[in-house]
Amino acid sequence: MAALIPNVLAMKGEFIQAIYATLYMTFFSAIVSAVLGLLFGVLLVITQPGGILEDKLTYSVLDKVVNLLRSIPFIILLAVISPVTKFLVGTTVGMTASLVPLIFGIFPFYARQVQNALLDVDRGVVEAAEAMGSSPLEIIFRIYLREGLADILRVSIVTIISLIGLTTMAGAIGSGGLGDVAINIGYARFENDITFMSMIVILILVFAVQLIGDWIVRRVERY
Repeated sequence: MAALIPNVLAMKGEFIQAIYATLYMTFFSAIVSAVLGLLFGVLLVITQPGGILEDKLTYSVLDKVVNLLRSIPFIILLAVISPVTKFLVGTTVGMTASLVPLIFGIFPFYARQVQNALLDVDRGVVEAAEAMGSSPLEIIFRIYLREGLADILRVSIVTIISLIGLTTMAGAIGSGGLGDVAINIGYARFENDITFMSMIVILILVFAVQLIGDWIVRRVERY
């Protein structure tokens, strides 16, 4: 191993810290983005024309916010949103600071995916629930979220994998993590084993998310 990855072994402590930073950024930004994305996705579905709580103004505002944030390249978003990051966490550098742009970068994508997943729910079931006098909250939780759960989980897998990719981009500008190690150490110093091992660890994380996610989806679909 010393011959294959000498530079990785020489900075083993820093490399382990980079893995931790990537997991930290992915986990906490995924949690917050899941809440915001699910909220926005549900609101887009129920306030759209023909929705159970149709509201053209609310739908128009939410739709434009999601489209706007999705349209900004993440590397530019990192710079544009830095004043907000500074205001919220007191700094623009480090793991915690990276959470702000990561959340703003991924939750609009997830919201749109959730919206599409919920739109696949049988409209007839929704109309039947309305005819039976179910409240909007009952329809949201008992129909939309229950019937669309498997599809929501599938898009969640895709979102988390995309989020892992964004953490590497955030790392390249000083937030830490495997992206930081791969670019600012491995690439900049021509220590290719560091870049290669960073890529391997990222691929392992992606495959792990995919396998665990697929297993959960299969379990949900059985019930």
